[in-house]
Amino acid sequence: MDIFYGRIAEWWPVISPLEEYASEGAEIRRVLHEARPAARSLLELGSGGGHVAFHLKAGLDCLLTDLSPDMLEVSRRLNPECGHLAADMRTLDLDRRFDLVLAHDAIAYMTTEADLRAAFATAYRHLKPGGLALFIPDDVLETFEPGEADAFGGDSPDGRSARAMDWVGELETDGTAMVHYAFLLREADGRMSSMAESHRVGVFARKDWELWLAEEGFAVETVQERTDEDRTPRFFFLGTRPRD
Repeated sequence: MDIFYGRIAEWWPVISPLEEYASEGAEIRRVLHEARPAARSLLELGSGGGHVAFHLKAGLDCLLTDLSPDMLEVSRRLNPECGHLAADMRTLDLDRRFDLVLAHDAIAYMTTEADLRAAFATAYRHLKPGGLALFIPDDVLETFEPGEADAFGGDSPDGRSARAMDWVGELETDGTAMVHYAFLLREADGRMSSMAESHRVGVFARKDWELWLAEEGFAVETVQERTDEDRTPRFFFLGTRPRD
């Protein structure tokens, strides 16, 4: 992941333009607000370039965490009022609790049951009693579609342009799959570069998500997102930390 989240991290706003997150961000905010209208603080695990947080941060004290310092730097420029911290969602341990914890598509990088449970435990220990965690994997086993491919990209006011493609591989016997990425980057002066990289992701059944969340202590609710995008709606896994 050294290319995507390191070498070309500064291209993230061009590769995946902020405005394309507006609808998704509104849906996540709706779900969070309906469940916890009085929430005032949010911890995001795996915040990347901060595009989701940008659409959620109004009225919230946000701390955004990610493994990639380069992606966090992109987010700092976009979300200067938010806190930022380089951290692993499996091991993060702060002396602080939040009303909300969010793990968006970065949760897909949990490739084993142990990894996923560790991320659940992190969310749980950082929630206030009665607080809510929201986990949004791109796929569960029941919705996973090998061979699926998407093209995306954008053009920047500074003259740069980017086009990218992702291509989902077959489900492997260990319950993981490879997602292959290709990038075409055009500098403002017209110079072109290309690169490719593959990422391994975990694919788990809905029942396993629900079981493991419950075993970590959460009261679990699963809802399907409302989306106007041309794709299969995702499952939102909501976990409430019971009041002490």
